[in-house]
Amino acid sequence: MEELIKKVRKIEIKTRRITRNLFTGGYHSAFRGRGMSFSEVRQYQFGDDIRDIDWNVTARTGEPHIKIFEEERELTVMLMVDISGSSFFGTTGQWKQELLTEICALLAFSADSNNDKVGLLLFSDQPELYIPPKKGRQHTLRIIRELLNVQPAERGTDLGAAVQFIRNVLKKISVCFLLSDFQATGYDVVLRTLAQKHDCVGIHCWDDRERELPNVGMLHTRDAETGQMTWLDTSNPAFRAAWTQKFDANKTAAMAAFRSAGADFLSLQTSASYASALLHFFEKRAKK
Repeated sequence: MEELIKKVRKIEIKTRRITRNLFTGGYHSAFRGRGMSFSEVRQYQFGDDIRDIDWNVTARTGEPHIKIFEEERELTVMLMVDISGSSFFGTTGQWKQELLTEICALLAFSADSNNDKVGLLLFSDQPELYIPPKKGRQHTLRIIRELLNVQPAERGTDLGAAVQFIRNVLKKISVCFLLSDFQATGYDVVLRTLAQKHDCVGIHCWDDRERELPNVGMLHTRDAETGQMTWLDTSNPAFRAAWTQKFDANKTAAMAAFRSAGADFLSLQTSASYASALLHFFEKRAKK
């Protein structure tokens, strides 16, 4: 437990610094409120929309008054995180799951800075842990603890089941981040239905070796999700080219699924800076 607390604290310090220096303004601009709420009543002025007249106040005072509305700033942010076997892989300094944890911490602290609610879904080939959206630092720290201490019961991936679960439990319009390596299919239709109501963003996390294999001869490998053992001939140029082509095709399919749903998609390598990539993503969204 003491070691876990140290890890949580380390991530909090690192991601809070990034949040303060880079993201608070960008997050606020990129993810606006989802509606308008009543603010106040004031006297009618020339040029005001007559549809906003408050007839009750007008009748009571004898002077025309209108209702003033403002954007509902509060958001609900849902983090949907793939914890299948393939997420526990990494060759360039950290596992994909560690990168996903830092990204989630950054998003959660950004939401907390804007007084937004944050929830968490951990999933493999089934929903494994659901934490309903709440506000506050202690709630955010709990989310980070769960991500750091995750021990999935299953090792497969079912993106469709995770998206369907969130679609069923989320009642309020939310910003849904789906974080995965997207080594799965069959989630296109349910993603479109989720995106019809909610603001959806796919964050694709991948390791360099999942796209390019070095020439190191024969490799005996084990599939992280099925456990199947396979020999790979990395000395064969055609095999290495096919390996890259398969990765690119899978990534293109994931991008197409999100684009078709009217949702955003961001791809991040474990070996690259996720901070600058997320900042650019926030700025691009804010300009839309």
